[in-house]
Amino acid sequence: MCGIPVGVDHGHVVDVDNRALMCVCRACFMLFTWEEGVGRYRAVPGRYLHDPRRPLASADWRRLGIPVGSAFFLRGESGVTAFYPSPAGATECLLDLRAWAELTEQHPLLKAAMPEVEAVLIRETPGGVECYLVPIDACYRLAGTVRMYWKGFDGGQEAHERIEEFFADVRSRSRPFDPPEG
Repeated sequence: MCGIPVGVDHGHVVDVDNRALMCVCRACFMLFTWEEGVGRYRAVPGRYLHDPRRPLASADWRRLGIPVGSAFFLRGESGVTAFYPSPAGATECLLDLRAWAELTEQHPLLKAAMPEVEAVLIRETPGGVECYLVPIDACYRLAGTVRMYWKGFDGGQEAHERIEEFFADVRSRSRPFDPPEG
């Protein structure tokens, strides 16, 4: 953004007009943290949340009509858009908006993501449904992992191991969600 080289540990800013994620130095990152959800450029916060008091059930996940086992949901100016990580990158998919609206009433975490910079990441596993509020750059990191390591029809062992490592990291960073009163 300003031309200063960034190191391995750096922040991200979303260019809302171009739907682009930009690596930025600390000073540029701080410029866009002052007013939440306003302007063309928005800093990506670092919060990871889950709601252990209101877990999603497999039936909730199936109501959304997502054709794969994991997806992320990004709120923007025009509503909610669903994406799933695929060998082609983050792939937009159809979302049953009525089912989403009903679930957000039962699960406040689903509507707590800041527009454009945070997403709700959901994954169904044989052990149940995992649901997190994460920075949008985490979702693109997952999409990049799938794109880089997926082999053949089922992904292969290395892809599955890397995806498990990603979700283990998300779980370790995630803190309990405390919904606002009201």
